[in-house]
Amino acid sequence: MTNSRPSIGLALSGGAARGMAHIGVLRALVEKQIPIDYIAGTSAGSIVGAAFAAGMSIDELEKLGRELRWRHVGRVAMSRLGVQSNERLERYIRKRLPITRFENLPLPFAAVATDLHSGTPVVMRDQGDIAFAIRASCAIPGWYVPVVDPQGRSLVDGGLVAVVPSAAARELGADLVIAVDVNADGAKFFGSRASHLIGVMLQSLMVVQKTASHQQVLNSDVVIRPRIGHVRWDRLGLAAEMIDAGYEAGLESIPEILAVIDAATKDQPRSVVERDRDWETGRPGEPEIVRVGDR
Repeated sequence: MTNSRPSIGLALSGGAARGMAHIGVLRALVEKQIPIDYIAGTSAGSIVGAAFAAGMSIDELEKLGRELRWRHVGRVAMSRLGVQSNERLERYIRKRLPITRFENLPLPFAAVATDLHSGTPVVMRDQGDIAFAIRASCAIPGWYVPVVDPQGRSLVDGGLVAVVPSAAARELGADLVIAVDVNADGAKFFGSRASHLIGVMLQSLMVVQKTASHQQVLNSDVVIRPRIGHVRWDRLGLAAEMIDAGYEAGLESIPEILAVIDAATKDQPRSVVERDRDWETGRPGEPEIVRVGDR
């Protein structure tokens, strides 16, 4: 990397409605001319990441984020495997993306899902249908029916194994990874402590998710953390507020990003060079990179 700019990858976390904050972060990075060479997304992050990789402008992305509602994502399903099917999301995304095939993207992109039976990450990239990959990455287990891929695997939300897909961004070829973790601010809407069963369950899940994402965060060079802990994961109607929070966090991160790029360009020793890039620590198994078959 001496005397040349390092390649930069974005890793956009899952986080349901909170994922709209990714749009604000992207606006800040684009405005400050931070180059983006690769992008990986998990769950909600895969929606924003795919749209950006497909060439949508920030204004178009913001319009998409402001208009998206849960009725566009799922419908009641007659299935023992989930309350709803998220097939609607696949159709919704395919209709709006300017490019719907991985192999035609101007910016390399990866979406991360989870193989329900093996518990391993499934990284979808290179070729195949983007809308299907997003649907799989967003299939919250227990609520949405698992998505069956052409290989016959049952795929569910990538947040189970890679809520911050930093390893997927590196596997695409990024020298430096900028991660955006929309869950880093916790769940402040519960107050100081949970007062009911659902609250206890959700706070427990936050603890598990934070533990699972620890290695993924360590595998990033910069981590942007929008301050949206007060927003519930189902509040799509607050997209504008989350976009603003993402923009603010993105702007605050610019000095650190520039410093990291400068250090890497000068080939100065940095701890990230020695960082573990595999999926073993905090991972149930090695990721499988797949090309989504024709559908």
